[in-house]
This record gives sequence, C-alpha cells and structure tokens, in this order.
Amino acid sequence: MKFSTLTAATALAVLAGGWASAQQTITVNIGSSHPEANIWVYAMKNTFQPEVDRILAEGGAYKINWSEAYGGTLYKFTDTREAVMDGIVDVGMVGTVWEGATMPLQNVTYFTPFATPDHKMIIEIFDELSESLPELRDSWSDNNMVHLSSLITDSYDIYANFPVNSMADLQNRKLNAPGTSANWLQGTGATPVDGALTTYYTNIQTGVTEGALSFASGILPTRVYEVAPELTRVGIGSMYFGGIAANKDFFAGLPEPVQAAFRDAAKATSVAHGDYVQQLADRAMTEMQAAGLTVHELPADQKAAWVENLPNIVAPWLEQTGEAGKTVLKAYFSALRERGATPLRNWDEGL
Repeated sequence: MKFSTLTAATALAVLAGGWASAQQTITVNIGSSHPEANIWVYAMKNTFQPEVDRILAEGGAYKINWSEAYGGTLYKFTDTREAVMDGIVDVGMVGTVWEGATMPLQNVTYFTPFATPDHKMIIEIFDELSESLPELRDSWSDNNMVHLSSLITDSYDIYANFPVNSMADLQNRKLNAPGTSANWLQGTGATPVDGALTTYYTNIQTGVTEGALSFASGILPTRVYEVAPELTRVGIGSMYFGGIAANKDFFAGLPEPVQAAFRDAAKATSVAHGDYVQQLADRAMTEMQAAGLTVHELPADQKAAWVENLPNIVAPWLEQTGEAGKTVLKAYFSALRERGATPLRNWDEGL
C-alpha cells in the first residue's frame, strides 16, 4: 500500500510539473527556559517559526517540523547557553545576562547603565554589531552558536513592597538584581540578590527579597506587581538580554535556502520583538495600575546622585575582556550617539 501510494503521488507530480521533486522535511527542536507569553519567547513562537514556514513554503523544496520545548521543559534559565551550545535544542533563547564568565562581551549594556531607554534602538544596534563586529560574532561562534535575533528588555525600574522617594530609602534593602545588573546597586546601600523573572514573585512573597530591578513587560505576565505594588521610575535603561541562537553544527548542516530562511525570519523577529515589548509595556502600565500598582518618580536630583556616585563599574569588565571589550564598548556607544541617544554617563570616556 505504501509503495502504491508513493507511486501514485509520483505520477501526479510528474503530470503536474514534469520535474517536480519531493519536499524535504527537516525537524527543528526549538525551546526556551521561559513560557510562550514571556517577551523573549513570544516572538520565537509567533514570528520566527511562522515566518520560516512562510518563506520556505514559497520555495517549496523544504518544510520544517517544529518540535517545541518552551516553558523550561528541557532547560532552566541557568542553562540557556549550554542547551543551545550542546544541541539539547537546535534553536533556543539564550540569556547572555547569566553568562558573565563565558560570554562577557554580550553584557556590555549591563555594565553601562543609564545609556538609553529605547529598546528598539538596542535591538537594531546589537543585530548589526553581532554580525559586523568580529568580537561579538566570534563569541557566539566560540560557544558553538549562531546569533539570529537580538533580545532586549524595556527600561529597568524598581518594583518593590516599599516606595523609593530618595536614595536613603534603599539603605539595607534586598532587591533581586539578575547577574551583572547587581552592579547598578553599588553605592546605593541596597543588597543585590540573583534571580530571574521566574523567581521574583516567590522571592518577594517569602521575604527573600523586598523587590526587584525589572521592567514592565516582564513584570506584568509574572504578576510580580501583586507582591511588589510600588513602582519607582528610575530609567536605568533598556538592556541587551541575549539572543535567539542556533546550534552552530546544526545550522551548518542546514541546506542554504533553509539557512537563508532562518536569517530572514530572524530579522522579522527582531522587529516583532521590539513592537511586542512596546505594546506589552504600555499595556502593563495600564493593567498594573488598575490592579493597584502605585507609581513614583525618583526625583531628578536623586537620579543624578545615583548615576554620578556609581563607581566605575565598567572598569572590571574592561579588565576582564581586554582589547575586545574596549572595541565592543566603543562600537556600542558610537552606535548610540549615531542614532541620537545621549547617555547620562559616558562610560567609554578615555578609551
């Protein structure tokens, strides 16, 4: 029966096109440590996958069979790099924010806070630099990955169970500050506690912390505002969080048209990611305030004091990354200024 069916299908193909060839199906394992509603995953599921499918359907030669493992079913937030690097998934969300030791160059924004709140600008810059700057491109390659699309946050503020009206209000407070973002609390009197969006709610609810440095589009879906109903607008800035990446060996083995489809779909994903974050951040503020979130603005003089009194937090990063770090920092701040941004502190000064 199988042979007869195949013969019939082949005959129909010959009648239809004469030289028609069979469509090849490629299985792609795609996954993340976070659920589909999360800002870094939403565009993977809702733009990257359907856009790859659309592009390949136009060519007709290849089709993807997506094997999805979203929501941490295969790996948690501490293992995003290893999951893609080791081929646990073929394509995945990689949070370089948690990879300060293995991928330090990608964390340049976290060592240069108060640069810009424009998350779409950050996406554009890092899509470009991850392709054109050897230091960043090779960092992904050295970890057996291919960077496809940049992932970012909207601007960081303080979500807590207490209001912040002055820097004195941060004294002896415990705040979740993931990875290198702990640097932003140096000199403030607050104690940083590592974590992720998936752990903030429980941390604050159980008293492990009293709040978190975070962003509206991440706080809304995790409902952290329920246990941290005081938002203080600080404007620490938008950050490059990581990327959607493919396992390098897997990507190299794909047919060229499929590689091209991945690249083109990744560009569309970057645009969709920026738009989704904006929409969600706007909706988050409306819904969270309706649910009882109180919004405060850190006074300008207090914000200036925070920025000016931060130690030179980029210096240890430059010492760690050497000449490569200098190159990345200069390229990043040059790209910011070329696009009209005015960082509140010139972290590249003197390079």
